[in-house]
This record gives sequence, C-alpha cells and structure tokens, in this order.
Amino acid sequence: MQKIIAKQALTQNGWERDVEIGIKDGRIAHIRPAPIGAAATVDLALPAPLNLHSHAFQRAMSGLTEARGPDPKDSFWTWRRLMYKFLDQLTPDQIEAIAAQVFLEMLEAGYAGVAEFHYLHHDVGGVPYANLAELSERIVAAATQAGIGLTLLPVLYQFGGLDMRPLAGGQRRFGNDPEQFSQMHEGARSAVASGLQDFNIGVAPHSLRAVDKAGLDRAIALASDGPVHMHLAEQVAEVDEVQAALNARPTEWLLDHYSVDPRWCLIHCTQMTGQETRALAASGAVAGLCPITEANLGDGIFNGTDYLGHGGVVGFGSDSNVQITLFEELKTLEYSQRLRDKSRAALATSDRSTGRVLFDAANTGGAQAGGRGSGVLATGKMADILGLDLDNEWGANRVGDMALDTLIFGGNGQRCITDVWSAGRHMVKQGRHVRRDRITKAFTAVMADLEQNI
Repeated sequence: MQKIIAKQALTQNGWERDVEIGIKDGRIAHIRPAPIGAAATVDLALPAPLNLHSHAFQRAMSGLTEARGPDPKDSFWTWRRLMYKFLDQLTPDQIEAIAAQVFLEMLEAGYAGVAEFHYLHHDVGGVPYANLAELSERIVAAATQAGIGLTLLPVLYQFGGLDMRPLAGGQRRFGNDPEQFSQMHEGARSAVASGLQDFNIGVAPHSLRAVDKAGLDRAIALASDGPVHMHLAEQVAEVDEVQAALNARPTEWLLDHYSVDPRWCLIHCTQMTGQETRALAASGAVAGLCPITEANLGDGIFNGTDYLGHGGVVGFGSDSNVQITLFEELKTLEYSQRLRDKSRAALATSDRSTGRVLFDAANTGGAQAGGRGSGVLATGKMADILGLDLDNEWGANRVGDMALDTLIFGGNGQRCITDVWSAGRHMVKQGRHVRRDRITKAFTAVMADLEQNI
C-alpha cells in the first residue's frame, strides 16, 4: 500500500490537518490522522481534477495561428481553416507522440484524467484505415504511456453544416456515417478495454452543425449509460445557422428534443440567453468550460455567475491545448466574469472563497463528465491526488481556502506542484513526469518534421 502524509488535505469532510492517505488498487483505502512524528510527503494534498475536453493533436498548432490573415476580421473560422490545412500532414505515429506529450503536460499541470474528444479518425483525404479504430488505439496507447486516466470520446461527424453539405479538405479525416461510426466505436471500446483498468469510454456527437437527428440518436444509443459530450452554442455564427435551419437556438433545440441529464456534458455554451442558462443548469448536465481556448478563439464569455447561481454544474478542459495549466484555466473563468460585470470575487459564496468554488467545481464537474469515480478525497474513490509544496515564496505556507486562492490567483501555482497520482499511479514526482525524457524526445522529433511543411 502506498501512503501519503499531508500537512493539510482537502477531503470530503473539508480541510484536515496532518493526515495519512492510503492507496491500494488505484483507490483511496483510508484517510486517517498521520502517525505522530511522521515525515510529510506533501504540504498540501488535493483531489486532482479530470480535464473534461481535449483535442490532443491541436497541441502541435500552439503558436502557429496568432498572425493576422488576409481578412482584417480574423475569427474562429479563420483558425479553423488553418487547422484543416494542418491536418493534411499528421500520421498515426505523429498523433500518438503528440497525444503522449499532451497527456504528460496535463499531469504536470495537476490533472489526473482526461476526456479526449477524439474526432481525428481517418487517413489524409478521409480514407479509412484498414483498422477503423486505428487512431483510437493510438490515443489509448498515448494515455497508457503517460499514465493518465482516460475517458475516450469517439466523435460522430457527418456533415460540414446544417445544409448537410459533404465534408471537404481536412474535415474528411473526421467523417463517418452512423453505420461506420458504430463499427469504429466498437473497435475503440475494445481498445479502451485493453488499456489501463480505470479507462472509460463514452460518445461525442460533434455538434448540431455536424450531425443530423438520426445520427445523434444513434450516437446516444452507443453510449449506453456512459458520458455523452457535444459542442453547443460556442459561436454567434453557429447559433445563427442552427436557428435558421431548426427554428430554435442550439441550447433551446437540444433541451426541447432530448432528455438532457447528468451524463451529458455540453462544451462551451458561451452563447446562451438567460433563460437557456437557467434551463441547462436545471438539467444537471455539466457545462464543459475551456476559458483559455474560448478567450484565444474569441468565443465569448460563459454566463458563470448565473449558471452557478442556479445550481449548475461546470467543469474545465484545455480544448485546443494552446496552454495547459489548471490554475490559469480556473482564473480565466473568474476574471471573465469580473471584466463583464465590473465586479470582484464574482463566483465566491458566503462560505467558500473564489478559489475554493472554482476548484470544487473542477473536481465535481470533471468526475461527472468523465464518468470517473474521482473528484474528492474519500475512502473508495479513485486515487487521483495532487500534491503541492507551499513552503516557498509562491505558496507562502498558506492554509485552507486561502491556499487555493493563492495557487489560482497568485500566478505561480504551477510551480508549487510536486506530485500527481492518477488512479494511484505516481506519474509526477518533484514536479516532473517520470517518463518526460522519452515522451518529449519523440514529440520534439515530430515537431521538427512538421515545421518543415508548415
């Protein structure tokens, strides 16, 4: 049995001092007072969240899309065209190497698991691999190599828009009809079953723009009782397109036609009315927020104060992986609310500080969205644990909610991370992933190859 001795820990009972956390078979076996005089493993032990939304391959694009194009009104859609051009190069070996690096960086940032929204399925030009699940297997292999918990979300992507136009260019690597997708999903399920014991699978109909109702129904059925993720109401142009075709806004249409419940995770939701915000909150679904990517792409600001104020569940993801940093992701959401409303401590409550609200939300929403028995330090839960050193100029030996506020808003929380356990696997030690040298060497070689053709 592994044992962690923490000077303080955030457990299901709140803040506790001097505790011993026992880990056995990937789960927390006990939490009890530490033996008198026992040397501390970490200053602070926290539940380590699941990153609920990632497109791993986009990590290789970081920094390549910040120059202005010929259109003075550069937008998400300009970025999207560049992404499709980038897709015309990637091989399975390259995709696996990029994903392993991404998952390594997530662990070093404090995430113990990831829900990979996996829509890159075919070879260049949309030609299916002989093994339809080839790239799903590569994601599983990358997660196994990095030692991160994985919820694989194979994506159904049928059309290039609500007019059902065929996929073109880089999009063709995403495309499946429902029958082929069912076959591919079965292969992905087998790959997940052969991976680490805590791996899980769900399904992701890409968006209302990219699937028809029959496809959406088929995808939901494939999920069984697993997670269902979908992009929703991200961009103004998307809302306009859905409204023109379906006579309803995206969130409105989805809630009117489906029994959205806690197994759903709707990604972004940055373009919702007040009524839609409250209705989605009441459904129990997770709003999957990616504040850094949403800021990078100019998506808009999520109605966080209203959504949380009505009991809504949120979680956090790194989406495009332009920057992988848990604490900055949380801070960006809070600052967006402050800038919009000209306020301070926008998401704090009468009994929890802003940092505590954000961190609790990341854990609760991430575990729910990933279908992972984690999110809290409690006996029987997955041993997803984040260890930090606060005896430095960044952590200042702070305690309780103030420690979380310092980590999130002080700007140096990442430097305080020393250890991360994912289902009991001790993958980060002294702030460094245990397989960093090998994984990063493969990644840098891939980047050197790609740079020649960009």
